Amino acid sequence: MNDVIVVGTDDSLDADAAIAWAAADAVRKGLRLELVHVIERGSYDLPRCPLPGLLETLGEAATRMLEEKYQAVTTRWPGIEVATEVKTGSAVAQLRAQAEPAAELVVGSRGRGGFASALLGSVSLGVAGHAHGTVVVVRSVAAERGQIVVGVDESDSSTPALAHAFAEASLRRVPLRAVYAYAVPIHAVSLDLDRLQRTQYEFVRDRLAPWRAEYPEVNVIEDITSVHPVAALAEASKDADLVVVGNRGHSAVASAVLGSVSHGVLHHADCPVAVVRRHEDDRTPRLRAAASSR
Repeated sequence: MNDVIVVGTDDSLDADAAIAWAAADAVRKGLRLELVHVIERGSYDLPRCPLPGLLETLGEAATRMLEEKYQAVTTRWPGIEVATEVKTGSAVAQLRAQAEPAAELVVGSRGRGGFASALLGSVSLGVAGHAHGTVVVVRSVAAERGQIVVGVDESDSSTPALAHAFAEASLRRVPLRAVYAYAVPIHAVSLDLDRLQRTQYEFVRDRLAPWRAEYPEVNVIEDITSVHPVAALAEASKDADLVVVGNRGHSAVASAVLGSVSHGVLHHADCPVAVVRRHEDDRTPRLRAAASSR
């Protein structure tokens, strides 16, 4: 397990919220914090009127900005180990590269370049959709609500999400709400609804059983409902500190984009959202070691 939380930052308010969330999480887990700013030169270049020394000027401004954020973090969280780095290139590509070796990558929901009406910025969406690892998208940080929410489904992608969610709930000593939403066929008039409901409850019980055995200290709340998963998770997010979802990609092509549920939750959740994708052989929750060492 890497011992660093990486934050992609700029001078936006959402980036400040992401830094605050990541710093508090780094202190909680005993990890280092790294603040990364990516200069996308293409956003400033004027092909017909090239600006001499543009990259150097942008680099100096980025360094000053990161120094200010460094001072703010170390003043608020004394003792935290913080590093800063300025990179150049595609923000999505550079941050994606940071995600896999890090404990988690944290980004604001919308950076300085986003449209004011956009719910989610292109960088945060691009990173969450493509990165291997855990990406936390932070829109705002409210007072602690004392609950973690995780989305449960039949896909393999929910396995790393469950691993992360149980480890988070154990570390924070808060209940875990496992949300499973299923659709009832509109035209299935002959369907035995009681049997259908029993089947869904049995599925969730069996799906959670190994994790309950591994984390007996976690109070698990089963939330099984017949509404759309995005609506169910968005509603549950109102009482949560973090919503954890998997990335529904399966093939090499499909894994490059978010599933519809993850995408919808990122747009509509009322708290930070962690999108988790790990390799198949990485079942063991990474936070267990961090929790046991504190």
